[in-house]
Amino acid sequence: MTAIQMTIDWNSWNHLSQKTMRIQTTCLFLFVALLAFSTHAFSTENKAKVVMDVFWGETCPLCIEQQPFLSELETRYPQLQIRQYEVFRNRSNLRLFALTAYKHGIEAEAVPTIFIAGNVFIGDAPFIRKQLEETVRDAILKQNRQLDAPEADPKRIQPDIKPETEPLPEKPAEIEPLSGMTTLSVPLLGTIDLTQQPLIFTTLLISFVDGFNPCSLWVLTLLLGMVLRSGSRKRMLMVGCIFLFTTATIYGAFIAGIFKVLSYVAYLVWVQWLVALFALVFGLVNIKDFFWFKRGFSFTISDKHKPGIYQSIRKLLRPEMTGLSLAGATFVMASGIAFVELPCTAGFPVVWSQLVKSQQIGLMEFYGLLIIYLFIYLLVEIIIFLTAVLTLKRQWFEERHGQVLKLIGGMIMVALGIVMLVNPDLMYNLTDTLLVFSAALLAAGTLALLKKWTTGALYTAPPPESMQQKLSGADKKTHRE
Repeated sequence: MTAIQMTIDWNSWNHLSQKTMRIQTTCLFLFVALLAFSTHAFSTENKAKVVMDVFWGETCPLCIEQQPFLSELETRYPQLQIRQYEVFRNRSNLRLFALTAYKHGIEAEAVPTIFIAGNVFIGDAPFIRKQLEETVRDAILKQNRQLDAPEADPKRIQPDIKPETEPLPEKPAEIEPLSGMTTLSVPLLGTIDLTQQPLIFTTLLISFVDGFNPCSLWVLTLLLGMVLRSGSRKRMLMVGCIFLFTTATIYGAFIAGIFKVLSYVAYLVWVQWLVALFALVFGLVNIKDFFWFKRGFSFTISDKHKPGIYQSIRKLLRPEMTGLSLAGATFVMASGIAFVELPCTAGFPVVWSQLVKSQQIGLMEFYGLLIIYLFIYLLVEIIIFLTAVLTLKRQWFEERHGQVLKLIGGMIMVALGIVMLVNPDLMYNLTDTLLVFSAALLAAGTLALLKKWTTGALYTAPPPESMQQKLSGADKKTHRE
């Protein structure tokens, strides 16, 4: 009995010993694995983090689109630390944004703005994302080299998670910028880097169409026609140059003011909808004028202002008006007319300012684009002015011409309003921008043909008193004076 018990006890002890050994072995393995993992984790955490400061706005579309990319970037590069600061709602973050921008030699004008390793990235676009990730890799590489880390081998600085897109080039120089990236050289302002070429192209198209504004062309041809009777090229040259310069300056200040206001309310989502609605109403009213000219509400120079315009121009024809007195009178006359014209000319500047503002460009870039806008806007008037000076012949601008221009401008305005409501990004793509303007022109041509087919005439019958009759009356009154 004792022998049997001893055998059982021995077997139990042997079984217990084997089980204990397995437990000990398992614990030892886990301890070694945990030690190795802890050492690696400590090594990773012990590395200095590469800090990226992101300043963004809660209602900024570009900021919202950029957020998933930043989260993915932080996941793929554990050594990267992203610090986010919302600036639309948080004044402390806004002050920090201004201070950080000042330290980097720029102004805090747009979001999203990213600061990393002494570099600044403004906006969001495919080429910006590529350059940003390349900067992250270079910053981590430089950080590890300073710490003499074994990971300093460039081949080892790779994302922990393989991106779904194609791998980045080995060298930053091999990263091809987006086709929209361009450099703009503007007199007095120097070289300006613009993030997207379609924005320049959109500026050229809108300003060119705006240059055919019926109100502006009517006033200019009326002015030149009345001054022409003096027979003096010198007088016409002085009056025309001062008039164009003054009206362009006031128009530019008006556009800059619109841009400033839109920048202040950029965080309000409904602002873009309001501008789009304004464009639709403005465009539809102009289209209405093509079919029912001056019937109902219209964006034209009010008839109550026209006698004052005639009287101001007649004063320029007085013999005593020479030199400084002529220049001063022309300046005053042009300033008054510029303000009277604003209700007629405000449509395109408002839409253009909203498109530019939504791209979050800097103030210098805006003024560069504004100079381009004003030059193209004045181009048609400059051609008319120079033709009148060289030929000393009157260039008539009749109301039937204005009807066609109102149809074209109104249809383009409606197209821009629809795009701003449905998909504003179309205006930041060169091909899509061309398609939008082409579709608007095609629609305008279709409406013109439809009117001619249904009414038998392309133009609405002018009012009983034509422009020539008004001008003739003005000439007679001037002669009596």
